[in-house]
Parts: sequence; structure tokens; C-alpha cells
Amino acid sequence: MENITYVTGNYGKYYSVSQKAQKAGIPMDYYRYDFEEPEIDDIQFISKEKAIQAYNLLHSPVFVADSGFYIEDYPGKSYYPGALVKRSGIASNVSKLLETMKQVQNRHCYFVDCLTFYDGNDTYQFFGVSRGTLSYEIRGNLDVTAKSNLWAVFIPQNCTKTLAEMTEEERNHRPDGRTSAIDSFLLWYQFIYKKQKVKRKKF
Repeated sequence: MENITYVTGNYGKYYSVSQKAQKAGIPMDYYRYDFEEPEIDDIQFISKEKAIQAYNLLHSPVFVADSGFYIEDYPGKSYYPGALVKRSGIASNVSKLLETMKQVQNRHCYFVDCLTFYDGNDTYQFFGVSRGTLSYEIRGNLDVTAKSNLWAVFIPQNCTKTLAEMTEEERNHRPDGRTSAIDSFLLWYQFIYKKQKVKRKKF
């Protein structure tokens, strides 16, 4: 089976996905690369552009996964930072984020994930949403599985712990009603894409 490569500068993201891929029997490689992101608040567009960049680097099937973080009542900028989460500096300085938000009562926020797979011919995109609230303090420990520093301040809905306080088992089975771009992609790749490739090879 042809390997697919996850291209990202964040090893924590790769580690988490590789565990799921291994259980599904999907061979996966890792290529570390820090992308130049377009200056636009559009997670779908950014993800597609990065997947094309990644394919042009490796010339083999690749996927990238991007996350936007949306805070409903961020002072002066509703639903900020969105797709600008990395460039805004919010993800790298959560202490400053909590200071900015300390007087804000509405702490509802959510992650939107967009995964883009590109095989050199077609792009396929998958989405996931995780809703919750922003804590008032940094809580928990960020280990190798952490995809973002925001895990230490994000409390999924119907939960009392931040993602950083949870065990991997608790995160995987949390009752927040989230959808997963990764899970959707792996199921599609295993049961639809691979079968389509086999059919094409027969003719």
C-alpha cells in the first residue's frame, strides 16, 4: 500500500494522528515543514494552499491539517483569531490571552479543523468542530500529544477539565459532541479512496 505523508511543523499533531492511522492499518510518514501561510482568515483556503505546497515538495500523496480558534466575544474582534491563530500570537502566549479576556463573561469558543488531502490530481477536504469555553487560568500539562498551547485553557463543553488536564483516554471519549476531521479522513481513505484506486488500476 502506498504511504501517505503528513506534512506539518508540529510533531504533536503527527503523533496523535499516527496512532489512529496505525490502528486503522494505514501506512503514514512524517515530513517536518513550516509553511508560509497566506495572509487570509480562511481556514479552507489556507489548508488547500498548504497541501499543494506539500505535494510540490514531495511529489507523493500528502495531507495537512489546520485549526482555527474562534472566541465569540474577544474584545473588539468577535470570533477572533479564527484562522489567524498562529500569526496572531495567541497560541504562543496564552497568559496574554487570559489577561485580555479576564473581564469577559461570555467565554464560549471553538476549534474548527480542516484537513486537506492532495494526491497530485484532486484535493479532498474534511472538517471537524470542537466547542467549549475558555478557562480563567492555565490548567494541566502539555505533553507530546498536545496539538496546541490552547489545550491548557480550552474546556470542552459538558466537561470540567481543560484538554491539557485530561488523559488521552478522556480526550478520546469526552462527551462534547465534537466532530473529527482526522477520523472522517481516515475512514474515507481506508474504505473509499483506496477502493477507488484499485478499480482505476484494473482498467
